[in-house]
Amino acid sequence: MNKFRILIPEPNSKYLRVKCSQCGYEQTVFSNSTFPVRCLSCGSQLVFAKGGKAKINGDILKVLG
Repeated sequence: MNKFRILIPEPNSKYLRVKCSQCGYEQTVFSNSTFPVRCLSCGSQLVFAKGGKAKINGDILKVLG
């Protein structure tokens, strides 16, 4: 019954602005990433793929959409 009340479904995944905890570089990542993401500056791993929601290893600064 609740399914019919939602007119336009929205995805649960979002893009996140993440700051690396080691070097401070800011990078945009996907919240449901299926591939591990590394920092472009120092090479430390920012996102660990877990099958659904990814584990973010850094500071989330902003949710983009």
